Amino acid sequence: MNTDPGQIIANNPMRTLQIVAVALTIGLNALDGFDVLSISYASPGIASEWGIDRAALGIVLSMELIGMALGSMLLGGVADKIGRRPTMLGSLVVMAAGMLAVTRVTNVIELSACRVITGLGIGGMLAAINAVATEFSNSRRRHLSVSLMSIGYPLGAVVGGAIASQLLVSSNWRSVFYFGAAVTAAFIPLIYFLVPESLHWLAWKQPAGALQKVNDTLQRLGHAPVAELPSIAADLRQRSVSDIFRPGLMGVTVLVTLAYFFHVTTFYFIVKWVPKIVADMGFTAASAAGVLVWTNVGGAVGGTILGFLTQRFSVKALTIAVLMLSTIMVALFGRSSADLQQLSLICALAGFCTNAGIVGLYAIIAQVFPTHVRASGTGFAIGVGRGGSVIAPIVAGFLFRSGFGLPSVSSLMAFGSLLAAGVLLLLKFESDRPPAETSRAFAELKDVRA
Repeated sequence: MNTDPGQIIANNPMRTLQIVAVALTIGLNALDGFDVLSISYASPGIASEWGIDRAALGIVLSMELIGMALGSMLLGGVADKIGRRPTMLGSLVVMAAGMLAVTRVTNVIELSACRVITGLGIGGMLAAINAVATEFSNSRRRHLSVSLMSIGYPLGAVVGGAIASQLLVSSNWRSVFYFGAAVTAAFIPLIYFLVPESLHWLAWKQPAGALQKVNDTLQRLGHAPVAELPSIAADLRQRSVSDIFRPGLMGVTVLVTLAYFFHVTTFYFIVKWVPKIVADMGFTAASAAGVLVWTNVGGAVGGTILGFLTQRFSVKALTIAVLMLSTIMVALFGRSSADLQQLSLICALAGFCTNAGIVGLYAIIAQVFPTHVRASGTGFAIGVGRGGSVIAPIVAGFLFRSGFGLPSVSSLMAFGSLLAAGVLLLLKFESDRPPAETSRAFAELKDVRA
């Protein structure tokens, strides 16, 4: 009888606790979606109140992305070292504090600092929840669970955008951040009481009391307890971040990071600049936020469809296809006329493709890294990849200020998705098999040491 808790989870139908954990990762990613885009919803009001131009606004729009990059790289390793659950709780506290602090700022420098703080929390959260969605799922539903977690981002933007539109009608831009801080804080007790530590992480790291925690969770899931944990040498249990740069994983780390980097330059051009571009066409801030909502409606639909398709088709092939479509749709956005319905439709289609690409990349990243470096690998790929999200709004802002029109800027920014598709063609992995579990990762590490 199998006594490896990771294998018990992988080989049995998903139970209520697992479904709740995955559902909460969707909610947390939805929270990330709203938090990241909150500055986009508020940007027209900020620009009007403080009289800042597009180049300065582009820098502000990138600040939480800088924090996100740092948070993903630093806190991804923390999630592998101290656990997924405490990392999520700490990230929520940082996010709520950063959102609330924005309501007190009076200039661009203070606003930028607060957005960096918020980004730190978001980055740590992203690395942790990708691991949680993977490790609380069985083998059959793993791609689907990660895909559903990923679509939380546009869902949060859709729901949050609808609320933000109403808040902008009845109040000023600061109300968007009051709302974000309150919802972020509300997730803290949900995670504390409903999400236990990952069995995969406990079986690998084996901290004090790990066996008791594993058996408590197994009993909550309706499984028999195990008598002992897998035998893993202490020095191997302490290894984490460095393994993503060792033979066998180094090439994978570089390729998934590059693919993510290139695609998010395209993705964040759309999600960061749509409200300002639409507002500059003569529409109200509320209408501009509405177009961004439709962008994320398309993103949610695209991510959902891709998630279900991964149950039957190669996730790599699907991701490459939607990345190529993303290139086309973002270029078409730049040639849209000043018609609100047309803009909403094209942005919805662009969101469909760009977010489906993000979902596919998350599924690939979750699969190619084994348990003991899953959060570290995810954090590094997302953190370094976020460089694309940092430079995208800034580059677009300076292109606009240099006299480039919307068609030219959109075509240039769309090219990132095409480069990402090209990088994925070089990635070799067992595309339709579940990720390596604890025992297999242990065997692989012994081979590396030899």
